[in-house]
Amino acid sequence: MRLNSKGQVTIPAQLRHAYGFVEGDEVEVVADGATLRIVHSDAGGSREARLVQRMRGRANTAQTTDELMALLRDD
Repeated sequence: MRLNSKGQVTIPAQLRHAYGFVEGDEVEVVADGATLRIVHSDAGGSREARLVQRMRGRANTAQTTDELMALLRDD
């Protein structure tokens, strides 16, 4: 990896997937002795919780709640 003129680096896709980083995640760079670590800002939240938070309010449908419930219940 190479540091660009703006001080940015690109985390390779394989590492992003392996460690659960997705577009829009908030991260922190933490100094740990002579090492820098990139960590999720919300260390307590799971990957799933971050995905749900990012998706919240984005769904759209013309179906009513009753129609959706019938679909989910396989009525």
